[in-house]
Amino acid sequence: MEKLTRELLLRLGEDPTREGLERTPERVAESWRYLTCGYRQTIEEVINGAIFTQDYNEMILCKDIELFSMCEHHLLPFFGRVHVAYIPDGKIIGISKIPRIVDMFARRLQIQERLTQQVAQTLMRELEPIGVGVIIEAKHLCMVMRGVEKQHSEMVTSAMLGEFHDSAETRAEFLKLVEKRN
Repeated sequence: MEKLTRELLLRLGEDPTREGLERTPERVAESWRYLTCGYRQTIEEVINGAIFTQDYNEMILCKDIELFSMCEHHLLPFFGRVHVAYIPDGKIIGISKIPRIVDMFARRLQIQERLTQQVAQTLMRELEPIGVGVIIEAKHLCMVMRGVEKQHSEMVTSAMLGEFHDSAETRAEFLKLVEKRN
């Protein structure tokens, strides 16, 4: 990766040996290792046994989870918030595991639509709950700083599975709970 970064700098018309760029190839390689660490994780490692038996059947919501990912089309960041809810059917997950699941999928080259589905489908598979709802609100730098250059645009995606898909009442409760309050 360092060699590729040096070549990129040269093709941009830069001198990779000048003072400010000497260590850039090394830094870029390290940065990309971090930004794509989700490829080197498994859901089993992330959950790490933190699924527990619990007689609870009301909605559990983890909201405003910070999200940082890289657009697979332009290799530019997108960032925002994720809201994840589920209605357990005998099993709950350690609350810190939800942001960790989000991060595992976000730390891969992504599109927001797939990321939304991956989080929802993973929780549905691992917990077998009554339902799962996931909403992602994100700004995409590929749209903000290039292309159409719309600085205030935001993309919102959702995945509603089980009761969140089948029941307008459950979906409405979820949406009300994640609603922005000033």
